[in-house]
Amino acid sequence: MSKFYCRENELRKLNKRYADDKFECIIIYGRRRVGKTALINEFCKDKPTIFFSALNTTGKENLEALSKAIMNFERPGVDNVPEFKSYDSALDELTALSKEKRIVFVIDEYPYLAKAKPAISAMLQHIIDHKWTESKMYLILCGSSMSFMENQVLGKESPLYGRRTGQFKIEPLDYKETAMFHSKLSQEDNALIYGITGGVPHYINKLDVKNSVDEALLDNLFDRSSYLYEEPENLLKQELREPAIYNAIIKAIAEGASRMNDIKLKVGEDSAVVAKYLKTLIGLGIVKKETPITEKPGKKTIYLLADNFFRFWYRFVPVNMSAIDSGRIAKLYERSVKQQLPDYMGLTFEKMCMDYLLYYEENLPIGLSEIGQWWGTDPVRKKQIQIDIVGTPVEGNEYIIGSCKYKNEKIGLDELELIKDYASVFGKGNTYHYYIFSKGGFTDGLLKAQKLGEVQLITLKDMY
Repeated sequence: MSKFYCRENELRKLNKRYADDKFECIIIYGRRRVGKTALINEFCKDKPTIFFSALNTTGKENLEALSKAIMNFERPGVDNVPEFKSYDSALDELTALSKEKRIVFVIDEYPYLAKAKPAISAMLQHIIDHKWTESKMYLILCGSSMSFMENQVLGKESPLYGRRTGQFKIEPLDYKETAMFHSKLSQEDNALIYGITGGVPHYINKLDVKNSVDEALLDNLFDRSSYLYEEPENLLKQELREPAIYNAIIKAIAEGASRMNDIKLKVGEDSAVVAKYLKTLIGLGIVKKETPITEKPGKKTIYLLADNFFRFWYRFVPVNMSAIDSGRIAKLYERSVKQQLPDYMGLTFEKMCMDYLLYYEENLPIGLSEIGQWWGTDPVRKKQIQIDIVGTPVEGNEYIIGSCKYKNEKIGLDELELIKDYASVFGKGNTYHYYIFSKGGFTDGLLKAQKLGEVQLITLKDMY
């Protein structure tokens, strides 16, 4: 059985609003599999709840499902319950139920209902304004389509604009929260689980690591019959009309194409088409657009896979497809997957390091305004450089410059000299505070530099 971890802050806020006994309209949204429904179920488990999960079907079938949800609440265990003739009459029944009694009414996957019954947002607006604001109704609208929820539920053009009393964007768990699922495993194993699942609770549960991450991958991902093997394709089919083009774009980015022109050439479509599809993938939380920190979007903008699970799958599954199909993947795993994991984990480790700095921000020498990467051209050496971490100040001219190394060997003084050079190319501050993160530890020379106050050194163990 899947366990529920974390989300304590969200639960506390939801419960506090429930205790007030006033009308609430709570919007909960986030990418698929991130744990929205699990959070709602945990919140509702000891409360009178009508839970309606909208279907990707017609308005009539959704009305039938809504009728069943209401009638199961009113007459639990009774078969052949009557159905409401209209949405208006179903909503009126909810009004009557919530006049005297505190009721939680959940519409899960609200975008499906809005698509099936386009007038539903205006109907909800009307009933909120004229009836529910004086009731004890606790309404939760939940959705996985982030663009829909942000534009057509929370946006100014929506009939529901201004009716919400609270909103929660549910993000994947961070690396520390992910480790709570497997508290007995090593820091390295937990980092790897985070790198594979991206902190998405559903994927953590489906990966089902018991003793060995390698064994879990072979059983639960590198196997055609496994849930995780089919997941990217199923998710794209569920969300998108033309999964083939989206699949090609994701594959292109996973293989290293990060600029619009490179993606366009790999996919074989023009820029306008690729831009449209990229926008949708960004809305689903699968792709992200990045610009060097301190700079405005422009020529330097790149596209990366925001979703770790998609990044892992597209990195290791397509190239090993024939080995998976022929049952040889276990024999080839060491060379074709395991040896490449440190390289794959580089990007994940950078995100972990940024999260670490945000965790312990009160201990930093500056108040952080933003944290991110920076890349540009070294005018002296005429080459491209990349700084793994740049932390910008809330005020003043002091910056954090960081390097992240997910390797087994110890990092030495040459890395400190390198990021000092990079800081001079970056050139925006007059004082820099240097941080080096390393999985494999540090040489005596670098440890001595730390004692002299020249650099802060953080190991994987420190991060946990």
